Amino acid sequence: MTKQKEELEHRLKLRNIKLADYDDIREIMVSIYKEPGGAWTRQELKNQLKVFPEGQICIEDNGKVVAAALSLIVDYTKFGDNHTYDQITGFGKFDTHDSDGDTLYGTDVFVDKEYRGMRLGRRLYDARKELCENLNLRSIIAGGRIPGYSKYYDQMTPRKYIDLVKSKEIFDPVLSFQLANEFHVRKVITKYLPEDTDSRAYATLLEWINIYYEKDEKLIGNKKSIVRLGLVQWKMRRFNNVDDLMQQVEFFVDTVSGYKSDFCLLPEFFNAPLLAEFNDMDASEAIRNVADYTDEIVTRMRDLALSYNVNIIAGSMPEYDGKKLRNVSYLCRRDGTVDKQYKLHITPDEQSYWGLQGGNGIKVFDTDAGKIGILICYDVEFPELGRILAEQEMDILFVPYWTDTKNAFLRVNTCAKARAVENECYVAITGSVGNLPRVENMDIQFSQAAIYSPSDFSFPHDATVAQASENAETTIVADVDLDLLTKQRKAGSVRNLEQRRLDLYSIHWKKKK
Repeated sequence: MTKQKEELEHRLKLRNIKLADYDDIREIMVSIYKEPGGAWTRQELKNQLKVFPEGQICIEDNGKVVAAALSLIVDYTKFGDNHTYDQITGFGKFDTHDSDGDTLYGTDVFVDKEYRGMRLGRRLYDARKELCENLNLRSIIAGGRIPGYSKYYDQMTPRKYIDLVKSKEIFDPVLSFQLANEFHVRKVITKYLPEDTDSRAYATLLEWINIYYEKDEKLIGNKKSIVRLGLVQWKMRRFNNVDDLMQQVEFFVDTVSGYKSDFCLLPEFFNAPLLAEFNDMDASEAIRNVADYTDEIVTRMRDLALSYNVNIIAGSMPEYDGKKLRNVSYLCRRDGTVDKQYKLHITPDEQSYWGLQGGNGIKVFDTDAGKIGILICYDVEFPELGRILAEQEMDILFVPYWTDTKNAFLRVNTCAKARAVENECYVAITGSVGNLPRVENMDIQFSQAAIYSPSDFSFPHDATVAQASENAETTIVADVDLDLLTKQRKAGSVRNLEQRRLDLYSIHWKKKK
């Protein structure tokens, strides 16, 4: 082989960048980025190699760097979608790098002009994807220039231009390449690189999803991100005894557990059919007799939570200690522990017919699937309670209710939606349907179970995660993402909790004397 032929041979090698490569890198960057800022300085490259050497990749040919890709890891929730290039790179210092972050952020990819057409950019993108997978990061995100837009900016919007590039009606030297490499456009951002006149200061926010990503989970004490809720819209029917009642309860617990739900929610007074056994008594006496079954039902609910591996919010049941009759919701965790929440506000009807009294405390419950609160029916119509729970970092609010008419249901339903928005949490509600002839004060039912979310871009367009049909015995099984709540609280369009004027007002819980 002659010496001349040997010199013409390419010897490409993919490797990590070294500081000694700076002159080669600067030469490429200066030739490409004449307007958007030129090249990194030697000190800036040194900083990048110091904080994240694995993320700085190049391709050399016979010892000379001819292409490179730079990146860092970020906690993307700290920046959100409307960041600039300077913000995400810390103005070139790369002090935004976070080894505990979840996103690989691509800052630069560049190829020597003499090596265009050799698909070196694709090799660098593939190397980034491999790095993302090996580091178990959620995705790769990058801000992409659209240099071809300068020819069309007076004819169409950036969105229209991007759509035409997607449909291959227009070729953009950057965006067309990125789309071909499995990136999708999340949105258009402005002033990403203000000096980029070719792109008219617009940029695409691009993302590649790592389908192999597995969120790190601790063996003990892990907080789940995706939580599955199972809601039972319960039909009131006659039961001969507690065994019959619990047989129907177990059917629904088994059903939602079969879908690997983390929670099973039952309605307020789901055990009201047992009142039929005491039809010959006054209503207040009958409800006190039904309260005698509560301890047994709670014990059996706890056993179901254990055997079916699901946390059960056991609607609500009457509790009578010989002096006070109260309405209580039991939380039966799947680890075998039991907690309870009393209904605080008693409706005029409940007080008149039964002599119910309200409880005196409220709290957030820790579970293996997030922090939850429970407000029984009427309580959700008092916004102070939801706010107190939200201040204790509640993720999900459960509302078991019983309503006889649609207007009564609408009060509960409308207030539940409001609690989700104002407290930036999920709210799950369910009630009972059907009729109970000859059971005084519990004879008709109206319900439409639902799961509500905050109202912002990360959530369903109508802030409704799931909703049941009206007045039909059924279940809802749906997932809620607790990480989205964190994002909402830190970077939502509005931030109800964060932006309260605590200098003007606050809510305080008064200890009962």
